Amino acid sequence: MENPPPNALGLHRIMFAVDDIDDIVDRLRTHGAELPDEIAQYESTYRLCYLRGSAGIIVALAEQIG
Repeated sequence: MENPPPNALGLHRIMFAVDDIDDIVDRLRTHGAELPDEIAQYESTYRLCYLRGSAGIIVALAEQIG
């Protein structure tokens, strides 16, 4: 699926703050979500990742650490 332009109508991306990013990623994968890249760490503050759901919606997750 192509990435829609930022001004396209509808919901295309959403971000959630989570307490345990590894657990959430594992659970979402069982429902068909794909992790296109690895879980990244931003300094000693956050762990971040993007998942693509079956409907093409990008879901970003952020876990505050430290």
